[in-house]
Amino acid sequence: MIKSSGTPCRVTVCRDCCCGGRKIRTVDHEEQLAVLRRAAPVRVADCLDVCERANVIVVHPSSAARAAGARPVWLGLVNDDGAAHDIAEWVRAGGPGVAEPPAILDLYEFTPPGRS
Repeated sequence: MIKSSGTPCRVTVCRDCCCGGRKIRTVDHEEQLAVLRRAAPVRVADCLDVCERANVIVVHPSSAARAAGARPVWLGLVNDDGAAHDIAEWVRAGGPGVAEPPAILDLYEFTPPGRS
């Protein structure tokens, strides 16, 4: 298990053309951001170009985990309030490369186009 040091695990949340309310209106987008911000630094991004997966959240590993080979985890269709809590729990535990994500997040994980 990798100890987190340096830059912590952080989160990018798409909030442009489809994510953040224009397409998905059943999610409290502000509350979702608040839940995630209580767990880690959050960057709100313009369109991440995977609109068919709205709402998109990317969980970035800490710098130590990244140096050990962990990569960002892309989560799409995060349209359930409970999912934000599951993501926040994972991030608080250390995120990619440090802690195992809750099994339910497997349903949301995807590989964005152009990455393998």
